[in-house]
Amino acid sequence: MISIVLLGAGNVASHLYKAFSKAKSITVTQWYNRSFDAIKSYQNETEVIDSLDKLKEADIYILAVSDDSISKLSKMLPFSDKFVVHTSGSVNIHDLDKRNKRGVFYPLQTFSKTAEIDFSNVPICIEAEEREHRSILKSAAEAIGSPVYKINTEQRQILHLSAVFVNNFTNQLYRIAHEISDAKNINFDILKPLILETAKKVEDMSPYLAQTGPAKRNDKKTLKRHLKQLENDQHKAIYELLTASIKQTHGVSTSSTTRKS
Repeated sequence: MISIVLLGAGNVASHLYKAFSKAKSITVTQWYNRSFDAIKSYQNETEVIDSLDKLKEADIYILAVSDDSISKLSKMLPFSDKFVVHTSGSVNIHDLDKRNKRGVFYPLQTFSKTAEIDFSNVPICIEAEEREHRSILKSAAEAIGSPVYKINTEQRQILHLSAVFVNNFTNQLYRIAHEISDAKNINFDILKPLILETAKKVEDMSPYLAQTGPAKRNDKKTLKRHLKQLENDQHKAIYELLTASIKQTHGVSTSSTTRKS
């Protein structure tokens, strides 16, 4: 049985708590957050605390807090020589206080408190300074059904950067498409099957091979018409930037796609 103390009450912490609570080989010994109100509804299921002085013994102390809070919180822990990990994709393992054994338990997924998460679809990237601690993290990830990857800090930070492109930036493009269609009273739901199919395609082929559209085909008239239809200058700039990127990737001349000012 792996005992875990969870620190933090954000989206990642909340979903990890639910997953750990269902795992037969894991026990959540305590759940800490400085704001007791954020976790008090769980006090009948596990011990919830708002003071670091009340922390109990555990195999892993998981700091599921904001990137900027990780180093500070790790320095505030009232013990040494314990196994402390964070869940960030971008924070170095050495940002954790060196008084304790250090590791990373990074779930690579987008989390919203209201959305259910199937952890079999959540890769867990683990890192630890010692082999025995990597083994513990691997067991914890497998206990919640997640695929596990041994990833060092540099690799994890690149993964996080890549994730920003495929998730955060892509979602911003969804928002722009929603804004454009909504302005003309077009139901955004019509685009949702395309969104799903686009994501599905890269399961079976590389993004390079999956690319379609007017930029790759160099459909000059379509590209010019799209730019005229865009009423927002920022949207036009994004369209031009991505069009140029696609054309460069696929060896198409970019000389004829720039709009005239």
